[in-house]
Amino acid sequence: MKLASLKHGRDGKLVVVSNDLAWCADATAVAPTLQGALDDWDRVEGDLRNLATDLEHETIPMLRFHERQAASPLPRAYQWADGSAYVNHVALVRQARGAEMPESFWQEPLMYQGGSDGFLGPRDPIPLADESWGCDLEAEVVVVTGDVPLGASREEALAAVRLVGLTNDVSLRNLIPGELAKGFGFFQSKPASAFSPVFVTPDALGDWWKDGKLHRKLMVDLNGKPFGRAEAGEDMTFDFGTLIAHAAKTRALGAGTIIGSGTVSNRDADGGPGKPIAEGGVGYSCLAEVRTVETIRGGKAETPFLKAGDIVRIWAEDDRHHAIFGVIEQTVGG
Repeated sequence: MKLASLKHGRDGKLVVVSNDLAWCADATAVAPTLQGALDDWDRVEGDLRNLATDLEHETIPMLRFHERQAASPLPRAYQWADGSAYVNHVALVRQARGAEMPESFWQEPLMYQGGSDGFLGPRDPIPLADESWGCDLEAEVVVVTGDVPLGASREEALAAVRLVGLTNDVSLRNLIPGELAKGFGFFQSKPASAFSPVFVTPDALGDWWKDGKLHRKLMVDLNGKPFGRAEAGEDMTFDFGTLIAHAAKTRALGAGTIIGSGTVSNRDADGGPGKPIAEGGVGYSCLAEVRTVETIRGGKAETPFLKAGDIVRIWAEDDRHHAIFGVIEQTVGG
């Protein structure tokens, strides 16, 4: 089952979307918003699935689904916590600046709590007031949970996953060092994120969702050219069950909590840093990583951060090369 929110007020209008993303059906008679559905999932899930089946059989009124009319599936959320499950990414960034990699980074995930009072739609522009801030894309996988009890186990956490999707978790890289130096974490350096047009139930992903990981390539284009083709199911040190359980160690998580994987990152086949696609590698899911690799190899970063007019495109494909979650496509400052 695929769910989306059409732009409507602050919290959107819930629709079920056909598997090919061509059509949608109004679901507001079941639940007015996706958050409302998540709050009452045990009662409404069956009705939503029936609606999705009727949509596939074309037995109910249908509307063309236009991704430009979609808000993020949760236009705002009670909680958005982003992890760093691909420790390869963290290790490379620390290596580039000569910082030691603590052993604990391989044993327990990093996680920060992001702003969730308003997300960008999948085709909304990325606001950027000052290019000197170092605007970066970050292509990630996310899950949305139901209620997760305090102290949940990994297995309980995985059972609470209701939906899977993608995000562009925008970062302002040049603001990060000053904020972290204060010892109190990210704030100004982490503006609003955008999410894929649709979120998908784990069962609808079949074998692509296994062991708490999405086993598909995360596709990233920058200005119309291939930039990243990393395998989201590989080199993921901490699966989503572990990430959710980590978040729930000292607090219960409410229905509608979004948990991010952090930037998807693969090592090269020889175990070294990943290579650009032009050199036969799988590329990157953020600019910071390619800049890091350039620094390691040549002593300085060559690739610039995003500037006004740049176009970022993020998606994942099925075996027929159709987008599973729709496409995040954003113009910087557009």
